[in-house]
Amino acid sequence: MFRSFVRLQSGLGNVLQLGKMCPRSQLSLKYSTATAERKRFYQDVSISQGEGGLYEINLDRRKLKTPGGKLFTIPNEALAIAVATEWDAQRDTLKFYTMHLTTLCNTALDNPTERNKDQMINAALKFLDTDTVCYRVEEPLGLVELQKNEWDPVLHWIENRYNVTIGSSSSILGPEIPEATKDTFRQHLKSYNFWSMTGKTKY
Repeated sequence: MFRSFVRLQSGLGNVLQLGKMCPRSQLSLKYSTATAERKRFYQDVSISQGEGGLYEINLDRRKLKTPGGKLFTIPNEALAIAVATEWDAQRDTLKFYTMHLTTLCNTALDNPTERNKDQMINAALKFLDTDTVCYRVEEPLGLVELQKNEWDPVLHWIENRYNVTIGSSSSILGPEIPEATKDTFRQHLKSYNFWSMTGKTKY
């Protein structure tokens, strides 16, 4: 629950290139697992801006598609550059398990779990009840002190930052998180868009 994420925001800009620009066509990349590899089949990677200001990734003369068959479109210029860099950095063999941003975008576009934003928020909030920093031991003393020194600052920061109460407990059930705290975090998570929530719930 207390992990850091980069907030993705929509942006507009001019056509950018990594290599030479390519005309429109279609490419359907199919791979079954995150550990799949295949031979690199393209020379140049470029970015273009398509309909609605969305960014597209071009591999030579072909446009990238998601594993589900959708056109790979990105609402953010910076993210598009980062994804294109992942593809450009691949050598003779494409190692999809190293392309984390590409995988994240595929998940946001295909939405294989078919969850909406509210469902993602509810899933994220469940981690609040089970976060490791809220669970403490009573012995040995050395571990008690280590947890206090390392984890208390994290809890105190987030409680002060959001004006909430979380607390910790040595009970196997963990601390009882007030509903007001959950409501505060729920409202905060609602400020993120669907892409951002995909990142929060995926990693």
